[in-house]
Amino acid sequence: MKVLIASYVFLLIRVTVWAQPVSPARTVSPEKMREVYEQVKTPYKYGIVLPQPDKGRMVDSPTIFRKGETWCMTYIIFDGKGYETWLAQSADLLHWTKQGRLMSFTDNTWDATQKAGYVALVNTDWGGSYEVEKFQDKYWLSYLGGSEKGYEAGRLGIGMASTTDLSQPKEVTRLPKPVLSAVDKDARWYDNKTIYKSLVIRDREKKTGYPFVMYYNAKGEKPDAEGKGFENIAMAVSNDMTHWKRHGREPLITRKTGICGDAQITKIGDVYVMFYFGAFWKPGAFERFACSYDLVNWTDWSGDDLIAPSESYDKTYAHKPWVIKWKGVVYHFYNAVGDQGRVIAVATSKDLGKSSVGQ
Repeated sequence: MKVLIASYVFLLIRVTVWAQPVSPARTVSPEKMREVYEQVKTPYKYGIVLPQPDKGRMVDSPTIFRKGETWCMTYIIFDGKGYETWLAQSADLLHWTKQGRLMSFTDNTWDATQKAGYVALVNTDWGGSYEVEKFQDKYWLSYLGGSEKGYEAGRLGIGMASTTDLSQPKEVTRLPKPVLSAVDKDARWYDNKTIYKSLVIRDREKKTGYPFVMYYNAKGEKPDAEGKGFENIAMAVSNDMTHWKRHGREPLITRKTGICGDAQITKIGDVYVMFYFGAFWKPGAFERFACSYDLVNWTDWSGDDLIAPSESYDKTYAHKPWVIKWKGVVYHFYNAVGDQGRVIAVATSKDLGKSSVGQ
């Protein structure tokens, strides 16, 4: 009888626990969204900080971090064949000197002609150190990889690489296979065609249940209303940086047309801010943001673009953000496409003058 009573009580407890209502996702209020906008906006366009090396090669996708007293930028160069990853350095965030390659073309590998790298585990605190955290005594990068020649050609995937020193231009060590691909068994409707840029952050509070979170943009086979493919921002999680699995059944950010992509995460107080770019769901390409309390449920900003085309050097596209705050000034790095080709530019929260690059 005691056993039966105990079993009944245990069953009752289990039923009671299972019957608990699930807390609704907490949205970010319009007032908080406006407050974030006022903190991150950068109305002053300083201009180009990294020009094209020559007419045949274009620069793209800045990631900014700090090593000691030096600022570093990883970026990618497209030469008509594919992507390679490069390193530049600066003392003041405005004047940059290229250092050399981190990832180069290879022969007969899954990523032979596409290696677009993005530094992982950069400190996400707004106005923080922007240092890069090590894991297993190594620095890590995720990267867009592929073997076909051309601009983001073929079925791309996400690879992982590591190095002992991110401040020097030396080849990183890459895993032999992609960690996330459109042909994975658990591929979703929104990423079963190809996968593009990624960002990996540390989730110390394990809000997702995992210590490492990857945001990536991807395209699925499902078309939009006009029959065209579209890009969404989605999430994957990991315990060890090398084994990743998708999180959730739906994308985090999507317009179900055009592009939402290239997420960067920072934390302002108790709110996570995702900077990203939008394109073609209204004319051109432009910078946006969304906010979250849990890294999973995001409230999209409905106000003005953070960055939009306005200058000759970004008249075609102003997109692909990396935003930091340093010594009271916000720096919004972005990829600008205009009369100077494809370059990296910066806008700031204070008037710091105008760049002489490209003038």
